[in-house]
This record gives sequence, C-alpha cells and structure tokens, in this order.
Amino acid sequence: MSIRPDWWIREKAQQGMIEPFADRLVRRSEGGSGIISYGLSSFGYDLRAAPEWRVFVNAFNTVVDPKHFDVRSLVEADGPECIIPPNSFVLTRSVEYLRIPDNVMVIALGKSSYARCGLVANVTPLEPGWEGHVTLEISNTTPLPAKVYADEGIVQLLFFEGDRPEVTYGDRQGKYQGQTGVTLPKL
Repeated sequence: MSIRPDWWIREKAQQGMIEPFADRLVRRSEGGSGIISYGLSSFGYDLRAAPEWRVFVNAFNTVVDPKHFDVRSLVEADGPECIIPPNSFVLTRSVEYLRIPDNVMVIALGKSSYARCGLVANVTPLEPGWEGHVTLEISNTTPLPAKVYADEGIVQLLFFEGDRPEVTYGDRQGKYQGQTGVTLPKL
C-alpha cells in the first residue's frame, strides 16, 4: 500500500472523489483575511468543517451510549463558528462529499493549528468503496472554552492505494454509506 501525492488526488477528484474540490491549498478567505487552510496539499487534502454543529452537554444527565444514543445529550447549532465547552466535544461534518475508490483507504489527522490549542480531531478510517459527508468529532481537551470555524480546514486526509479488497464498504452496504449531514451512532 502506498500514500498518494497531489497529482493522484487531483486526478481522482476530477473523477468525482471529492466534491467540491479545491485544487490548491486555500489560506485566505475571499475577503483576504487569513483562515485555517483547506484544499489540496502535497500528500493529502484538507477537509473543511460545515456550519452544522452538535455540541455535547450534560443538561439532562444522560449517558452517551452508542447502542442507545440519547439525542438529549446534544445541543444543535448552525453558524460560522462553534464554541466547544471545556473537556467536551462537538460533532460536525465535512463540507466535501467523498467517494472513496474501491482500492483506496483514507486516514484523517487533525490540523496542527487546532492541535496546538488542545483540540483533537477524530475520524474513523474511510474504507474502500465508502461515500458520504465525513462526520467529524472535535474534542476540547483543555479546561477552557475553545472555538472552531466552519468553512475552514479541520482535518487532513491521507490516501493509501493498494489492491482492491474482496469486499468493500459499498459492497457490504455499510450502515454509514451515503451519509449526509452530521450522522449519529447507528446499530
């Protein structure tokens, strides 16, 4: 299995792997102010966070259980930024919709601008044949409130190409196939 460079990502994006696709690293907004970069980099692609936020709170003393998820543990918010409470986390999704080729595995890593502020991004691997908006979990490990921004970079994707597995995520019709919006745990 080998990691794929920018030319390979650009070629696959032209075939619909990433939509919308920024063919360069964008570091400034249209108005000219600095932003947390997104788009194509040397060996990856930086996804943007969508302006849809699901913030975990303890207002109803619920238990977070992946088998019986209680939506009362979340506060929904939409907007250009989100404040994550201390020692809490937020769910969002990528702006980009991805279609992962059958012979590619994708790993996401947090952006250093957020990591240096104590924010940790968690994304499970994107398996061969998977498609959808990526649900992103951003944890605030600090004792202070932390801010994240929509329509700016949030994680970097690394693409690994290898042989096609016997059964892809799409072949087995995985439960998160084709997800749109922020997707909560399912059984």
